Amino acid sequence: MSTRSRLLLAATAAAAALTLSACSSGGISGGGGDTNFVTGKNGIATAAKGHRDPAPDLSGKTIDGKTIDVADYKGKVVVVNIWGSWCGPCRAEGKYFAKVSKEYEGKGVQFVGINTRDTSTTPAVAFEKEQGITYPSLYDPSGKLMLRFKRGTLNPQLVPTTLILDRDGKVAARALEALSEESLLKMLKPVLAEK
Repeated sequence: MSTRSRLLLAATAAAAALTLSACSSGGISGGGGDTNFVTGKNGIATAAKGHRDPAPDLSGKTIDGKTIDVADYKGKVVVVNIWGSWCGPCRAEGKYFAKVSKEYEGKGVQFVGINTRDTSTTPAVAFEKEQGITYPSLYDPSGKLMLRFKRGTLNPQLVPTTLILDRDGKVAARALEALSEESLLKMLKPVLAEK
């Protein structure tokens, strides 16, 4: 088998694995041992203050061509929503993220999206317009930003995934499913209340 054929086969297998894992409503964290986080009955996993892992570098171009770095929002609670325009559950939760982001504007909270697996920014921009989303979204068509999280942490594993970063840029909570407004607020409020 030629090198080109092997590369094509490997790329096809990786794409199939990503497709099978996309838009699921469950998952497990990679790695073993004591992870220092607890998953509640509501599907939201949390890590206690002092036992949180820092978020990796989440920076780059947005779907509208600007550049952002999530680290610039240190001092604020950051809601990171990983989504794709092709993802039905993402469409279901989009309106809640738009609403809550507007309600918490200027209250020490920053929302950031990570658009993944869209082959161009056109459907991503249309999705945000349709949903009323006004916060920035990083454009990550290959999913490389998701891969920067360490295994065994509150890492994103599915689309959609929502992460709450505390004021120090550490991952405080994670949901591996589409969220209602109520579920999103249950994740956000405790971290926002921390001193």
